[in-house]
Amino acid sequence: MNRGIEIVGLGKMLPAACVTNQQIAEQTDTSDEWIRSRSGICTRYFCKEGESQTDLAAGAAANALADAGVRAEEVGMCIVATATPEYVTPATAAVVQKRLGLPEDIPAFDLNAACTGFIYGLQLAAAMLHAGTLQHPYVLLIGAERLSGVIDPVERSTYVLFGDGAAAAVIRVSDTGRFLCRLGVRGDAEVLYGPTKEKAEPYLHMNGRAVFRFATETILSGIALLEAESGIAAGDVDYIVCHQANQRIIEHVQKKLKLPHEKFFMNLQKYGNTSAASIPLALADMKEAGLLKKGVRLFLLGFGGGLTKGAAYMEF
Repeated sequence: MNRGIEIVGLGKMLPAACVTNQQIAEQTDTSDEWIRSRSGICTRYFCKEGESQTDLAAGAAANALADAGVRAEEVGMCIVATATPEYVTPATAAVVQKRLGLPEDIPAFDLNAACTGFIYGLQLAAAMLHAGTLQHPYVLLIGAERLSGVIDPVERSTYVLFGDGAAAAVIRVSDTGRFLCRLGVRGDAEVLYGPTKEKAEPYLHMNGRAVFRFATETILSGIALLEAESGIAAGDVDYIVCHQANQRIIEHVQKKLKLPHEKFFMNLQKYGNTSAASIPLALADMKEAGLLKKGVRLFLLGFGGGLTKGAAYMEF
């Protein structure tokens, strides 16, 4: 296992409007009971006029830096994992660099690996930190999405599931906390895809059954890989944090592995599926709840459009 990295600060930012299942049901052919029973989601947040994806990214980043006690001038790289950037160009990371006053001698770029984006970003952060080429000691990794802009309000199979939000992590090299990450992709543009460039398909489309199969297979194989390469059994880590897509996916894996429900952290009931913001939002909530104490060991599992997949072992 490589030298480690550690997260020293976490922060989040949500839109002002919390949207309940009942509010969704008032404009879509569905109900609170239908949504809860099929996804576990109760509320989500949608950006309103005057709120943007870059606002969420910059707000989460500022909160993470404050939590870490790290100054803007100490950031050596900024990565924004997103599938819903506000602009084709500039990158959201460039907007964040200007708003927060990050140094100009740093790489700042966006990364699109859909819902696996944060785990892809962790691997990039580790590689760059250990390469020793960054001018400053910290990496700012942000997951930020405005999915409300790409979901069809009359299509209940997608409209009820997704939400907007952002969360960020401040990362540095660690000589004690171990880190292991494995990434992959199964090229597929049919199961889950977003708006096309020509706008002929303006909304996100998803084959729910195919996504469920891919997700459960990916989480199970990812956990097995992490167990083999880290030498730590899933039952011995403190928490398993999966991409927060659907309660049924996580419960299927939990039952398959015969692990206690409490082992799998879930906050999807509050936020819905926030794609690349999902895993860092979970980590931010875990820290707020006092769950990420020194020495805590985590398995992180992601899956998303692409179809991308990622598995990481981290220690706090």
